[in-house]
Amino acid sequence: MMSLILLKAKIPVVQHLNTLQRTDFIKTVRRKRLLARAECNYISLNVSDGDSVQQKEISDEGSENESDYERLTFAPKLRGPRQIEYTASVNNALSEEIPKDETQNKWEEQQIKRALKFPQDVYTAGSLCRTQHTKAKFDPLVSLPPIHVEVIKKRLTRRLTSLQDIHFSHQREYAKYIKDIEDSKSTIQELEKSSDATSNYKFYRTMNTYIGNLLNCLNEKICRINELESEMHSLLKQRAEILLKQRQEELRNESSFIQLLTRNGNSKESMQDDDKQKLSEDCEVQRGHRRRKRECSGEFDHHEGMSSDDEIPLTAMAEFQKKKDSILQDRENLFDDVHTDYCSLRSILLKFQHWKENFPDSYYDAYVSLCLPKLLNPLIRVQLIDWNPLEEDCMNLKEMVWFRYIEDFVHAKSISRFQRPDDPDENIVAKIIDKIIFPKITGFVDHVWDPLSASQTQRLVQVCKNVFEEYSFSETDSRKAKQDLLSVVISRMKKSVEDVFIPLYPKSSVEDRTSPHAKFQDRQFWSTVKLLSNILLWDGIIPEDTLQELGLNKLLNRYLLLILINTPSGLENVEKCKKVVECLPERWFRECEDGASLPQLSNFSQHLLVLARTFYKDNYSNEIKNVILLLVKVKSLRIADDFLEEHKMEHLKSILSK
Repeated sequence: MMSLILLKAKIPVVQHLNTLQRTDFIKTVRRKRLLARAECNYISLNVSDGDSVQQKEISDEGSENESDYERLTFAPKLRGPRQIEYTASVNNALSEEIPKDETQNKWEEQQIKRALKFPQDVYTAGSLCRTQHTKAKFDPLVSLPPIHVEVIKKRLTRRLTSLQDIHFSHQREYAKYIKDIEDSKSTIQELEKSSDATSNYKFYRTMNTYIGNLLNCLNEKICRINELESEMHSLLKQRAEILLKQRQEELRNESSFIQLLTRNGNSKESMQDDDKQKLSEDCEVQRGHRRRKRECSGEFDHHEGMSSDDEIPLTAMAEFQKKKDSILQDRENLFDDVHTDYCSLRSILLKFQHWKENFPDSYYDAYVSLCLPKLLNPLIRVQLIDWNPLEEDCMNLKEMVWFRYIEDFVHAKSISRFQRPDDPDENIVAKIIDKIIFPKITGFVDHVWDPLSASQTQRLVQVCKNVFEEYSFSETDSRKAKQDLLSVVISRMKKSVEDVFIPLYPKSSVEDRTSPHAKFQDRQFWSTVKLLSNILLWDGIIPEDTLQELGLNKLLNRYLLLILINTPSGLENVEKCKKVVECLPERWFRECEDGASLPQLSNFSQHLLVLARTFYKDNYSNEIKNVILLLVKVKSLRIADDFLEEHKMEHLKSILSK
């Protein structure tokens, strides 16, 4: 206790000593404090359970002394911040000289606080200055949370996945950079190999001049090209009109001649109209000439009225050939004053091919594939002036020179690395057919084609099939051109059906198959059968419902069936029915079910049933078999089976399964 009192008494004196005196005084105080500790005359901060009584006594005594100390004044009260800073510096110096443990520091702070009675904020600042360097010590007794292997594994897996993703992204970026470098190097090489700007400018300037001169040349010649094309078309149209007019005139005269015979009691001598008789005789002479010509060629199975083409008069034929030769000669002389580079399809296409191979970027940017069909249009039309798809010697499009040139240009393998996989030049042929071939064929169908001509119809159908099957037309304009062509075909066929004429005479007039009435009626019947055959040749091109309406509802049921019913039952009637069935496309009967034929053929099937019953009565077994075969071909199996069941003709049932 004495050491504590001395310490409290000496602390205020320290403030008035100089630095040397303070140091000596502090050393003296420390020596005395060490002696007091050695005598155990101090308050220990670590108190055990056994010293609880002693601790209580010391604390009571300390409280009494503390109250005494509070009443004593050892030093004047600090009045300003300088005094506070001075005290803090002294404490820092003491703490720096001799290292102290944490217990000693707390004890000294408590004593200084009691002696000086510092404000709480000042004391706290001083204590923080001394304790800020104290390091936290690890206590091994504190228990850590449990660690699971699965948690560590999951964390490592997530970390590994993240690193792999980053690695893959870096690899992709690296590959992209490598490819960009290679492309850049190849582009640099191509640019180094390419011609310089001067040669490029020279090429484009030359090409521009060439195209300008070509357009001027074609603009100057286009009027003459249109005239030649119109002259040839008019010439063919005029010949077709002559043939049509001749056929109508013969039909009118022969019909009038038969009517006069009927009114005058079949007496030719009493006939008043000698001109009509003479015309009828001339027609008969022409038929005899054609008949002998067919016999010489070995064609015996032929019926009057089914001739493929009518004969044009020799004078008219000579005039036609003369005009045609004149037009073709004018065509040959059309480009006599033009250099080959401007009138030859091959030369023109070579120019554009050179442009495409050497400067593909500007070639595609100029949309040459859209311009070439229009640019070549006049030159192609010149080549097609003498092209007639209705004639026997008509050349196929693929065999024409201009067509081969265009196909070679389209399918030429460009050496440029900039060639596109979807080359727009591949559509040039289709566009030429759309803009040139379709309109030309439409003109022939509308003004030149004769639907009654079997040879013309066969060639026209073949040309249309070739064009439709070999070239696909997906654009709206192409579909429109095709629909326009088919609409004209249907219109011409409807007009031909409306012009059909088959006279009906009393049975007394046609019983004699050699009479003029029977011959004229037969000729008109077979002419209508030929028209039916020509119309049904368009199966697969014209819609099926349109063909059935024209061929079955109008021609067969309105005209042909009426003549078949009025024709005496016999071999001639079976032959006529057989020719009618041969005209029908087999494709129509593939979907017939339940032993029933097409609804449009129900009346025709009933007529065949009547023929079979008539032959059964007359005991004509061969003719019955032929009629059953016809019923099988039109898929009227139910009618045939009922007939065979009715008449117990089991031996013919094997025909039904064929």
